[in-house]
Amino acid sequence: MGIRNAMLGALLLTLPALTVQAGPTFDAVRARGSLICGVSTGVSGFSSPDNAGRWSGIDTDVCRAIAAAMFGDSGKVRFVPLSPQQRFTAVQSGEVDLLSRNTTWSMGRDTQVGLNFGPVVFYDGQAFMVRKDLGVQSARQLDGATICVQPGTTTEQNLADYFRRSGISFQPVVIEAFDEINAAFFAGRCDAYTTDASGLAGVRATLARNPEDYVILPERISKEPLAPAVRQGDDQWFDLVGWTVRALIEAEELGLTAANIDQHMNSPDPRVQRFLGVTGDLGKALGVDNRWAYTIVKQVGNYGEIFERNLGRSSPLRLERGQNALWTEGGLMYAPPIR
Repeated sequence: MGIRNAMLGALLLTLPALTVQAGPTFDAVRARGSLICGVSTGVSGFSSPDNAGRWSGIDTDVCRAIAAAMFGDSGKVRFVPLSPQQRFTAVQSGEVDLLSRNTTWSMGRDTQVGLNFGPVVFYDGQAFMVRKDLGVQSARQLDGATICVQPGTTTEQNLADYFRRSGISFQPVVIEAFDEINAAFFAGRCDAYTTDASGLAGVRATLARNPEDYVILPERISKEPLAPAVRQGDDQWFDLVGWTVRALIEAEELGLTAANIDQHMNSPDPRVQRFLGVTGDLGKALGVDNRWAYTIVKQVGNYGEIFERNLGRSSPLRLERGQNALWTEGGLMYAPPIR
């Protein structure tokens, strides 16, 4: 470090810490004592209920992690299933505190819908699924095909863009309800079904019989960074949501898991000490307990654990980490320093 940088660092250390100013959402969640989280109506691996109404998935685990950070209890969250048409209005109106619903972060949504997007939770891309006996090997062979798609999604827009630039035609079969569009495709009303590749894998995994009869074509026709979103106008709530996701990623990089985190409380690593709240006041800066990150990992796990149980090779979807691996493993998952 040069003399100039050293002097700047010393100056920054002498600056007074800003007083945390909670906003309306942060205060409302705190006063209520629980988080209201908008999720999908049922996407395997992301957010779906079982027969007893218990929700699971990577999106629901993000909600639980935020509840753990806020209240010290990952169970203090209520899930509200939302269709693609309902989701943004539900956030804007205050019906939900947070949208964690396999939703693509795009410029239009960031600037025109009144939302702020947190860190990407899953990097995905749009694909097509067809019956294997159709004999289709590539999306470019779908000229004139009927294609099932949900309305009000980036999927619908990407579909039109792809066929237009490829110079081929298609006939959309637009169905809003998730269960209905799945049923329509498997009943043969569409030649192909398009949505995010992970969503297609989830739909295929739910088949009780012969899931191998369906193939996901190799093309990825879009970039789909899936991220949680909150209303604009509450920086404190936005910070807590964002740094919770980053803490999940950082925990994996530090090797901290739900099973071993207690063994690291006396770690000599200053990064681990700050993360666990042994030193510093990082939680206080967010308006929560200094052990916020410890609680997240202890109760929910790190990003890798969440990925593996919901989407990974031990789950019904059996997805590889790919782009969602840590940056140290050739992926895109990277958290700014927690210090």
